[in-house]
Amino acid sequence: MGSSRNPLRQEWLTWNDIDKLVDVLLPQLRVAEAFDAMIMITRGGIIPGGLLCEALGITHVFTAAVDFPRDLDHDNKTRLLVWPSFLQFPADSLIADRRLLIVDDVWGSGRTITSVKSRCQSAGAKGFTCVFHFNPYRSLFSRAEPDFYGAVTDAYIVYPWEIDRGLHGISTNVPGSLPDSN
Repeated sequence: MGSSRNPLRQEWLTWNDIDKLVDVLLPQLRVAEAFDAMIMITRGGIIPGGLLCEALGITHVFTAAVDFPRDLDHDNKTRLLVWPSFLQFPADSLIADRRLLIVDDVWGSGRTITSVKSRCQSAGAKGFTCVFHFNPYRSLFSRAEPDFYGAVTDAYIVYPWEIDRGLHGISTNVPGSLPDSN
């Protein structure tokens, strides 16, 4: 039997599935008061954020990279309490007094996106979290959830941009293609 940290079930999404998630999110986001800027959390939030900022016309786009140290000397519970390191983050002066849409692909434990939201609030910004998938079964926060999400899941999600893009299994002898270099 699998633990909630390692679900047995995986969902492999297509680009059509992504379009549907965007279609679910856009009405939610358009009803909210307009956002002044977006912060995309690297790496997972880059593609979802790009799709959403284009659809919403958000032109001020920032990135945040967060790292939670994995100290092998700590047990799992202690490791969950470690403060994050922000490898990239916009200067406070760029986000202060703004309504920010904070985007990631998945809310699993919730640590990364809530850390970004807290840092935005400490800079004087109003942050709103948005993910394609919310996994309440893995969340470490019993009273917090994303402000906006496309779907609820208990599965490990594999997005189309995460699938191996190599030429494995693809014939290179396609009419009109370049000859093999082998």
